[in-house]
Amino acid sequence: MKKIITLFFALLVVLTAMAEVNYSLNLKEKAQRGDASAQCDLGYCYARGQGVAQDYIQAVYWYRKAAEQGDATAQYNLGYSYAQGYGVAQDYIQAVYWYRKAAEQGNASGQCSLGYCYDKGKGVAQEYRQAVYWYHKSAEQGNATAQNNLGNCYYNGNGVAQEYIQAVYWFRKSAEQGNATAQNNLGNCYYNGNGVAQDYIQAVYWYRKSAEQGNASGQCGLGNCNYYGNGVAQDYRQAVYWYRKSAEQGNATAQYNLGYTYAQGYGVAQDYNQAVYWYRKSAEQGNADGQCSLGYCYDKGKGVAQDYIQAVYWYSKSAEQGNATAQNNLGNCYENGHGVAQDYRQAVYWYRKSAEQGNATAQNNLGNCYENGHGVAQDYNQAVYWYRKSAEQGNAGGQCSLGYCYDKGKGVAQDYIQAVYWYSKSAEQGNARGQCGLGNCYYFGKEVAQDYRQAVYWYHKSAEQGNATAQNNLGNCYENGHGVAQDYIQAVYWYRKAAEQSNAGGQCGLGYCYARGQGVAQDYIQAVYWFRKSAEQGDATAQNNLGYSYEQGYGVAQDYIQAVYWYSKSAEQGDEEAQCGLGNCYENGYGVTKDLNQAVEWYRKAARQGNTSAQNNLTRLGYSW
Repeated sequence: MKKIITLFFALLVVLTAMAEVNYSLNLKEKAQRGDASAQCDLGYCYARGQGVAQDYIQAVYWYRKAAEQGDATAQYNLGYSYAQGYGVAQDYIQAVYWYRKAAEQGNASGQCSLGYCYDKGKGVAQEYRQAVYWYHKSAEQGNATAQNNLGNCYYNGNGVAQEYIQAVYWFRKSAEQGNATAQNNLGNCYYNGNGVAQDYIQAVYWYRKSAEQGNASGQCGLGNCNYYGNGVAQDYRQAVYWYRKSAEQGNATAQYNLGYTYAQGYGVAQDYNQAVYWYRKSAEQGNADGQCSLGYCYDKGKGVAQDYIQAVYWYSKSAEQGNATAQNNLGNCYENGHGVAQDYRQAVYWYRKSAEQGNATAQNNLGNCYENGHGVAQDYNQAVYWYRKSAEQGNAGGQCSLGYCYDKGKGVAQDYIQAVYWYSKSAEQGNARGQCGLGNCYYFGKEVAQDYRQAVYWYHKSAEQGNATAQNNLGNCYENGHGVAQDYIQAVYWYRKAAEQSNAGGQCGLGYCYARGQGVAQDYIQAVYWFRKSAEQGDATAQNNLGYSYEQGYGVAQDYIQAVYWYSKSAEQGDEEAQCGLGNCYENGYGVTKDLNQAVEWYRKAARQGNTSAQNNLTRLGYSW
């Protein structure tokens, strides 16, 4: 789960600190006689419904009376009424006017509120320096809200040079007075080591102080500590408890985190419906992680019906906020045409956005686009660059792809030692392609001692994950007794697995087993069926075998023209058996006009590859090779 620690700016919601005031006829009489202090106190009674029915209009009436006489507390309270729209139409300009009156008389609440207006640009142009000025005035008088807000200015570098030590100083001042927002902020500083030495125990201490007062951010922070076991024993149930407390108050980060715990089954029974519920809550508030995760649920059909259009919608929302995972996933949608028209250029655009942020999966995907020329000009050097970025972060796909480039000499000098190194890294993480690649290195002895047993071991690992190439290779090992006891039934089993995934090698191997009756009853019709499947994909061996079937009439009506057609396809790819067979057709006029020169030419091609039948034919005809 992605750890998100955020600082929340404290909203100023404090009415002036006043001694407990009780309504009385005596108080009202004093107010009516023009006593400013009594007028302010009477306004307070109406505002709080203390001794009289709550009546904001009456509160404003008496605050104004007192404020116009210069009572600083009343000026602040009147400003606050305008800011909140209590008893008057909301009017920040009037709020600022009265806050300033109070502030200039040294009223700490007025100073803090005036600072807040400058901070947020409410009723005045946003001006951080002025915000800091007034927060400072208030904070030095001990106003906890101002101390927290001044700490935020230092933390974020608003109106002052960014200085975490000063931020911690003011957060602590406020937190020690019980300000829940400051307690959360101080917890964040300890958690991240900003302005203090990183100390998870202290972070937990302050998060708990904040959380127990009902602060949603503190509850979320305390949930994180329990989730990761930072400062407390790891306890998913406690994490869920605090995430839920926070989430139910509308904290978007906690809503995402709670959704994630449901998705993973951490501290609660796994429940994708609940995961989607909380992801949606978070996403609708604009939380990028929530949006990405909700998109993923739509993408994979987890907790909702699969809906690629909705997946793209939420991935886009998240990606536009810079979420690297969403950018990669959106790239996948464009690459595969899921929920949008297939567009390799857009895929590359989003993969690059994600890759440049260090997302290892996106780096591998971008490398793949360069390798295959999807959305960019084919460029093996760039492919290797991005594969390496991914591989060095431990991404199994990137490691496999980098190994392949070394194996084939694409974008780098061919280097089997490096190929084995990266294939091994990938294979050990369970990557099926990496396991198959490593199996090939052992099978052919590429800078490792040839070892059929090791080849079979890795082919098996890969094949069991459904890798069709490994299934074909494993079938071949069983057919030939390489690294395992020869077992035609097992050969057929694995060839069929590969063939049913449209692997051309597996189709050819399965056809051969049917032709020879190895591991299955001999069945030329089935042999032809699988040879054709493979041959149509361009497999040279299958094309030769299909040509031979037509020449001999095995599983099909004898047809020399078709025999020549398939022999030619195979021979042009360099298959020596097909070259010899095609030479035979030209020598005897099978399916073509008899042509000795053509026969000799094809026999020679085969003979130079070591084909003994072709060599014997040339000797019989009196030609060298």
